[in-house]
Amino acid sequence: MPIVGTLGYILSPERNRVLLVHRNARKGDHHAGKYNGLGGKMELDEDVYTCMMREIREEAGIHCREMILRGTINWPGFGSDGENWLGFIFLITAFDGTARSSNEEGDLAWHPLDGIDSLPMWEGDRFFLPLVFDNDPRPFHGQMPYNKGRPVSWQYSR
Repeated sequence: MPIVGTLGYILSPERNRVLLVHRNARKGDHHAGKYNGLGGKMELDEDVYTCMMREIREEAGIHCREMILRGTINWPGFGSDGENWLGFIFLITAFDGTARSSNEEGDLAWHPLDGIDSLPMWEGDRFFLPLVFDNDPRPFHGQMPYNKGRPVSWQYSR
């Protein structure tokens, strides 16, 4: 069975910036040096919506008011030891509170939406991020196998 997780991208109130974590705080972090959305593993007593709300609260210190499920991705072999992941990708369009400037994983900062593709990130993120932020209301459902930290292929449907 895959590890089930959530990944959220929080838009600024003006909808032109996105809150990302720069994974620079933990030694041995599988994501070290990369910029990413916020999220993590779903717990046994949660659904994916509750998981996303909890992860955003824990990692950014804010409360999500509006979230849209933008898609799902099956990531065979993605984990640090080759674990399979199933991710639920959310776009957070409204929230209460002020985001922290850091958490235990790294620094949090708002980045211009039109410039995130220039940041160091997982190579595979560049394939699905345009789908997270596009205007198509239909969720995408993708599959992206990984081998030795690199995506092997990418396919999706809507």
